Amino acid sequence: MKYKIIFCLLTIAYIGQAQSESSSVINYTGYAEIYYNYDMGKPSNHERPSFLYNYKRNNEVTFNLAYAKASYASKNIRANLALMTGTYTQYNLSAESSWAQNVFESNIGVRISKQNNIWIDAGILPSHIGFESAVGADCWTLSRSLLAENSPYYESGVRLSYASDNQKLYASALLLNGWQRIQRPDGVQRPSFGTQLIYKPNASWTLNYSTFIGSDKPDAVNALRTYHNFYAMYDALSKLDFIFGFDLGS
Repeated sequence: MKYKIIFCLLTIAYIGQAQSESSSVINYTGYAEIYYNYDMGKPSNHERPSFLYNYKRNNEVTFNLAYAKASYASKNIRANLALMTGTYTQYNLSAESSWAQNVFESNIGVRISKQNNIWIDAGILPSHIGFESAVGADCWTLSRSLLAENSPYYESGVRLSYASDNQKLYASALLLNGWQRIQRPDGVQRPSFGTQLIYKPNASWTLNYSTFIGSDKPDAVNALRTYHNFYAMYDALSKLDFIFGFDLGS
């Protein structure tokens, strides 16, 4: 058997803020994960298995993810730009064009309703699938689940979203360039689609259902990917929470 030890994670964050009389806000954020990972199987190429993308390098000290981010928010406009480096981008974005491999996030959104919280966002967005992200500080565990490592961490396209005033309901529909794709691959003309529905009936429960349908294979192959992502988060006690997750794909 192979035993794996992830030895050290260092998270560094810096947040700066500038505010004007119009209540628009610009935030500057820096984030970094430094890790040492040791696999007792001693892979000769210093790489963990091919289906893993985080904390990939073995027996060396390196960055998993480091980024600098600027965010803008006003009543009707929001935008994010983050540039990154690290072994996460080296392995997880290896199929992207060289200009895109260091872009963690790049999007702009416009509020399209004066009465309701309805937005259209476009660009490179965080994935709408799963309860884990590429940012270790946002995850409950240091290592990632197989669900997270084999479903998108990011996506690109257009998102239409609605959030209720009481924050109990969130719904979105997405027009995407593919399954974890910034640029649509050659030979692919058909778009992909996604949906997400989040319901919070009370302070203890969060229920999520996300979907994907589309393909990043050439149209001539006629390959269709469908994916369903379910999870429930239950805040049982002040120091005890549960996540129940189930994914189904073909």
